[in-house]
Amino acid sequence: MARPLTTVSAQTNNTMTLYYQPIGIIHSPFHDPEGMPIQPIGALGIRGTVELRREFVPGLRDLEGFSHIFLIYHFHCSKGFSLEVVPFVDHVSHGVFATRAPRRPNSIGISVVRLLSVEGNVLHVENVDILDGTPLLDIKPFVPSVDNHEVDRIGWLDKGSDKMAQSRADKRFK
Repeated sequence: MARPLTTVSAQTNNTMTLYYQPIGIIHSPFHDPEGMPIQPIGALGIRGTVELRREFVPGLRDLEGFSHIFLIYHFHCSKGFSLEVVPFVDHVSHGVFATRAPRRPNSIGISVVRLLSVEGNVLHVENVDILDGTPLLDIKPFVPSVDNHEVDRIGWLDKGSDKMAQSRADKRFK
């Protein structure tokens, strides 16, 4: 049985310190954040690979039966955070938790990508909007019956969600 990679230690004031070790690395054609698609919808057809650490290969059993997966990863090039940001698809400041901006208190990203195939410890994926060399924290299958939701509102994005497919990253979060 694999040892847990998450270490939790209690501290004062009801805070906890969490440590995660990457389970793999994401490879993509994007070597610089500037100019990258900012969401998978803007990365249609762009292929990449996910190289899982060999000890985690047994965890891939049955994954190939899913057409899409969530990749949960660490924004390794994001330094610091801001509680208010101007996102790529707007020119107005918003609270960071109302955006998908990379400069966050916990630099965690999530993308739904198409799973093309699994070969040993390598996943071949498509619609990748992730920087090359990004540390992978977890993989989860995308299940439409539980992951798709009818929504009534999408906040400030009501005015700009159609821009996501064409928007590209710039230098604002370096």
